[in-house]
Amino acid sequence: MNTASLVRLLTLAALWGGSFLFMRMIVPVLGAVPTAFGRVALAALGLVALVVVARLRPAFQGKLGAALLLGVVNSGIPFLMFALAARVLPAGYSAILNATTPLMGVLIGALAFGERITGARLGGVVLGMAGVAVLAQTGPVALTAPVLGGIAACLVATACYGAAGFLTRRWITARGGLDSRLVALGSQWGAVLVLAPFAAWELWRQPGLPATWMAAPPVIWAALLAMGLLCTAFAYVLYFRLIA
Repeated sequence: MNTASLVRLLTLAALWGGSFLFMRMIVPVLGAVPTAFGRVALAALGLVALVVVARLRPAFQGKLGAALLLGVVNSGIPFLMFALAARVLPAGYSAILNATTPLMGVLIGALAFGERITGARLGGVVLGMAGVAVLAQTGPVALTAPVLGGIAACLVATACYGAAGFLTRRWITARGGLDSRLVALGSQWGAVLVLAPFAAWELWRQPGLPATWMAAPPVIWAALLAMGLLCTAFAYVLYFRLIA
């Protein structure tokens, strides 16, 4: 890994780590589904602005459908799962569970994509499982049913992340590649499309939600803006550049 890639990786880790702090702030005020939808909607709009400013021609070269589907796996489902988990889990707990993504990648790669599990990979899986087991037993939260549900939601999210790396290589890289900004753009709009019905359902189910949102302090909206533009839009441009 060269220096530029290492800088991107460290920046990405910081941005995604920060997203858990933002979610823990936002979800109790705006709700889990609106938080997830707001995150991807802001990211999608931010990426449109980026593409326009960069004068990048939105030529997806036949990969728009793949980018949209990738957004469902890599953003829509995981963001909703982590937002649901944020209702009951501390930010640090979710962030540590997010660290099981490499573990999920190894397992999914072996089970679904024919990847061979080497000794090093197997060691990583064992250490990851041991770490999660220790965390679950000694973490700062009692293992009640809601907390276990939150842990399960986080693991669903990391399984999606683990699969997404392989799908990106199969659907995008192996078919000639695509500018990382366009992959990020398509993926976030895919996430918007999959989460929009859930957001609409929440509004129909709780008609008083808009009034609650309007009463939210400015810091909540600032956190949502940062999570959407920095921790999602910018972060995914870095992510797709790294795995290209």
